[in-house]
Amino acid sequence: MVSQRESTAPFVFFFLVLPYGMSSGFVSITLPFILTRAGFSVATAASIVAIGVSANLWRFLWGPIADLTLSARRWYLVGLSTAAATLLLLALIPLNQDTVGVLMTVVFISQVAGTLIVLPVGGLMAHTVAEVSKGRAAGCYQAGNLGGNGIGGGVGVWLAAHLSKEVAGEIVALAMLASAVAIYFASDARVVTTESFGERMRILWRDILSILKAAIPLFTVVLVCSPIGAGAMNNVWSAVAPDWHASPDRVALVSGILNGVVSAVGCIIGGWVADRVGRWWSYFGSGVFIALVATVLAVAPRTPSAFAAGVLAYALFCGMAYAAFSAVILLAIGRGAASTKYAALSSLGNLPVVYMTALDGWVHDKYGTSWMLHFDALSGVVCIAIAMFVLQKIKPAGKTKATPLPSP
Repeated sequence: MVSQRESTAPFVFFFLVLPYGMSSGFVSITLPFILTRAGFSVATAASIVAIGVSANLWRFLWGPIADLTLSARRWYLVGLSTAAATLLLLALIPLNQDTVGVLMTVVFISQVAGTLIVLPVGGLMAHTVAEVSKGRAAGCYQAGNLGGNGIGGGVGVWLAAHLSKEVAGEIVALAMLASAVAIYFASDARVVTTESFGERMRILWRDILSILKAAIPLFTVVLVCSPIGAGAMNNVWSAVAPDWHASPDRVALVSGILNGVVSAVGCIIGGWVADRVGRWWSYFGSGVFIALVATVLAVAPRTPSAFAAGVLAYALFCGMAYAAFSAVILLAIGRGAASTKYAALSSLGNLPVVYMTALDGWVHDKYGTSWMLHFDALSGVVCIAIAMFVLQKIKPAGKTKATPLPSP
C-alpha cells in the first residue's frame, strides 16, 4: 500500500461519507414520504426503499476493482459524480402505479452508485488511520452517513412538500457534489500492483479467506447479518408518521434534519465508547437501547410529541450502533485488501437493513404499528442475547483497549 500522507484525521471521514448519506436519505426518507402521499401503500413504499438499500449487499463485487485499479481518490470522485447524476434522474420520474418497476430499477442503480462513494473510504480508514483512533474514525464515518441521511432526507421532504420533488432532487444532488472537496484532505492510497493480474487476484483471494480462519472475524461475519442495531425503522418513520398525527413539516424536521443531527451525535459518542470502553460493549449496548426505545414508543400515546421524542431517541442509539458496527468491522478486516474486505462485511451488514425494512412494513400492514415496533425490538434483543453467549465462548485470553472483548 502506498499513500501520499502518513495518516488521515478522523473528522475528514465525516465529510467524505456525507454525500452517500444524502443520497440514501433521499431514497429512505423523502421517497416514501412522497410515495405514500401519492397513493402508494406503506408496504409498497417500504419495498421500493428495501430494493434501494439492497444495493449495498453487492459492494463486494466491485471491491476488488477498487483495490487493484484506480486510487481511492479517483474512485471516490467517480462514485460521487455518478451518484449525484442518478439521484437527479430519480427525482424526475413521474410517481404513479405504472412506474413502480422503473422506480425500483432507478432507486437500485442510484444506490449502487452511492456504494462507489463509501467503498474507497473503507480502505482509507483501514490504511491511513492509527489503530487507537479507528473507533473515532468509524464514528465520524457513520456520523457523515447518518447525518447526511438526515440532511438529504429532511431537506428533501421539506422541499418536496413546499416546492416539488424535482427541486428537492436538484438541490440534494448539488449539495452532494459540493462535498467533493473533502477528498483532497485525505490520504490517497492504493494497493501496490506490480504483480501480474492473476497473482494480484490470488493474493486478494487469500487475504479475503483469512477472515474465515480466525474466530473473531468469522464471528463478525455472522454477526453483521443479524438485526442488531439495524435501525430499519428509520426507513419507515415518514411512511407511518400519520399514525402519530405528525404534520409534514414535523416529519421533515424530526425524521430528517434533527434525525441526522442526533444520529451524528450518537455516532461520535459510539466511536468514543468503542475506543475507550470496548467495541463489543458499544455495539451490543446500543442495540439494547434501540429495542427499548421501540418498545416504549409502541405503548406510549400516539401524539406528535411522542413521535418526535421516540424518533430522535431511536436515532441517537442507531448512531451509536452504526459507529460500533464500523469499529467492529475494522477490527475484523485488519489491513491488506481493505476496500474489498470492508466492502464485503459492510455489504453483509446491509442485509438486515433490507429484510428488516421489508418485514417492518409487512408487519405494519398485517398487524398494525404497535406490533411492528415490538417486532423490531424483539428481533434485536434475541440476537444480542445469542451473540453475547457465543462471544463469551470464543473471546481470546488477551485483551487490549483497541480490541476489547469483555465478558457479557
